Amino acid sequence: MNPITAGHPRILSIEDDLVLGAYVHEHLGRCGFQVTWCQNGQEGLAIARGQPFDVVLMDILLPGLDGLNVLTQLRQSHATPVVLMSALGAEADRISGFRLGADDYLPKPFSMAELRVRIEAILRRVALDRRPEPFAVISPVHSLLFDEDQCEVFYREQAAGLTRSEYRLLEILNRNHDEVLSKAFLYQQVLQRGYAAHDRSLDMHISQIRRKLKAVGYAEREVRTVWGKGYVMSAVDEMV
Repeated sequence: MNPITAGHPRILSIEDDLVLGAYVHEHLGRCGFQVTWCQNGQEGLAIARGQPFDVVLMDILLPGLDGLNVLTQLRQSHATPVVLMSALGAEADRISGFRLGADDYLPKPFSMAELRVRIEAILRRVALDRRPEPFAVISPVHSLLFDEDQCEVFYREQAAGLTRSEYRLLEILNRNHDEVLSKAFLYQQVLQRGYAAHDRSLDMHISQIRRKLKAVGYAEREVRTVWGKGYVMSAVDEMV
């Protein structure tokens, strides 16, 4: 399991840009994080598999083994939260990252303040996910089974394969079904940060939830976009 350390949170930074990598290492170290830095994908994958980390920061364009391949292989055995960092601005690249299990995506260039805020938001989310549940962790909601311990949703005994962020987002939409929830509210409640107009992270998570629910055959309810307002989980035959 991923550690939420009582002392300094452990960060693995996989970045081949020596200037940026050194800056991230120095800045996060001053902020109280314990940072391990490596410069290529193969080494980063080995370290991520062999040591416990709270968050992995990873560039996409890495020598040897690129970031998306590292993420794919890491997800076969580890659920460590991953933040992708890349100058690639195409939506297809962001979608690929989220589809493979990334928890967040930070386009370059970025400020150290934003990087720190996103790391802290992930740490808060994971801490919330790990709070002990007073009752049974599996409960049916509109034919979906929500497993808080695994942060997973099942439909007809088939797992949807959600990330932690996707699970929390789907859970809060289901819990408030038929109610339109604003993007600002969802950013604060799920991603633990403020909403910015240029930030597409929430939209990408919604897209992945829709795809994964469709893949397991769930069709009783769907996540709908209410333009100018936010998102709602409602029955397929209902109009918002």
